Amino acid sequence: MPAPKRTAAAILERLLQGESPEERLSALRARPPDQEPLPPPVPDGSDHTRDGLEKRRAHLREQGIAIEQLARAGPEIAPDILAGNIENLVGFAGLPVGVIGPLRINGTQAHGDFYVPLATTEGALVASYHRGALVMSQAGGASVICTAESVSRAPCFVFETMYDAAGFLAWVIPRYDSLQDTVAQTSRHCKINDVRTVLFGKELFLVFEYTTGDAAGQNMVTLATDAICRKLVDESPVKPSRWYVEGNMSGDKKATMLSFVFGRGKKVVAEAMIPRELVREVLHTEPAEIVRYWKTSFLGGVQSGSIGVQGHVANALTAMFIACGQDAACVSEASVGVTHMDLTAGGDLYACLMLPNLIVGTVGGGTHLPTARECLEMIDCYGEGKARKFAEICCAVALGGEISIGAAMAGGRFAHAHAKYGRKPPNEKTE
Repeated sequence: MPAPKRTAAAILERLLQGESPEERLSALRARPPDQEPLPPPVPDGSDHTRDGLEKRRAHLREQGIAIEQLARAGPEIAPDILAGNIENLVGFAGLPVGVIGPLRINGTQAHGDFYVPLATTEGALVASYHRGALVMSQAGGASVICTAESVSRAPCFVFETMYDAAGFLAWVIPRYDSLQDTVAQTSRHCKINDVRTVLFGKELFLVFEYTTGDAAGQNMVTLATDAICRKLVDESPVKPSRWYVEGNMSGDKKATMLSFVFGRGKKVVAEAMIPRELVREVLHTEPAEIVRYWKTSFLGGVQSGSIGVQGHVANALTAMFIACGQDAACVSEASVGVTHMDLTAGGDLYACLMLPNLIVGTVGGGTHLPTARECLEMIDCYGEGKARKFAEICCAVALGGEISIGAAMAGGRFAHAHAKYGRKPPNEKTE
């Protein structure tokens, strides 16, 4: 990206650190990084025993790295339980967890009043979602529906010519139905929904869409796709020169327009209607002012090139994902969404949020860890048959946050709220 001349000058000044270009470059050449001896690597990264854990901790201490807080933070979990969740384990990062609610949800899967855990260190976040949850609940609750679900993986096959790629595709298409047998050998929960094809010269992408039961399913679809690819390459008379289990076309952990064209994870829509008097009493503004602000913010989102336009959905999902043992990196795609605000015929506030890309699960991954399980159990979402319910709760929480932030912006109270909740008192000391 081009840098304006003032920015370039500031960058150059920082890089030179008060020296001339010749002096700085000479100093860097005198001691190039690749001639510095590397310290020893972290030992026994896959040893999930107490002895392996202590070896790694001792190694870091020998390097002068303090880990006393990491060593004592978090629940006391036997290291062997974490096999499959982490490598090179040295400790735990303790994060505060707040609870919002009650949040009333009238969903197809989530139905009732919920106290929802949020893990965060950002002041004002829990207060904002708590306010949104309460105002929706006092108005009768959020209506939520999970309309679709799938998890994709997009392998790429590379051939010598476009005609070879087309020949391979022609051989594969009649065999689509038989691929489910191959998938079944990798998991009893994973099933193929659909296959899309993209022929780009000598590169052929096959985009597989799966359902993965109540697991988030990222690893599950990787293993299934790998088995499919190996079978196709082994049996096809036309062989690719190489192939990759993911050709970067699935949208995995990225914000892409695929979210709206095809969807990934669970597509969930939530709506709420807040009476004008409740908006005035709880949110301290008017429905019309919130709608006016949202129209303005929508224009800003479009001009900035945002994929989807919403306020701060990532705040809700990150806090819930960390608390409930989800893959937090999936927030990069799960927070793609669109918020809509409108006035009803009677002048009340209508709010709607559509999230087409919720990658969540209630089994597998980190859901079995003690605090994650407890947080999921807090909202009755631990175990099989609960993933769609969890997705609906996620969307309802996020909608409450959209209402709350919209009201704060419209009423001119956004900065005040962060000054009140997001800053420590001047005389407070931290250790």
